[in-house]
Amino acid sequence: MRITVFRRLMAEEFGPGRAQVLASDHVLSGLGGRTIDQALTAGIPAKEVWREVCNAFDVPAERR
Repeated sequence: MRITVFRRLMAEEFGPGRAQVLASDHVLSGLGGRTIDQALTAGIPAKEVWREVCNAFDVPAERR
């Protein structure tokens, strides 16, 4: 998954503003205690980050 696709999915799921705040501020234990932005910068694949976001925020299966 490309990061642009990841960002689009985040915006669709949470709204553009909240998606940006979540990406920069919300720490996920499943990402090693990193924020979404830190995880992507560290080279964690966007698909893996999306899975962690979906798990953390209970995104329905049809939108995962």
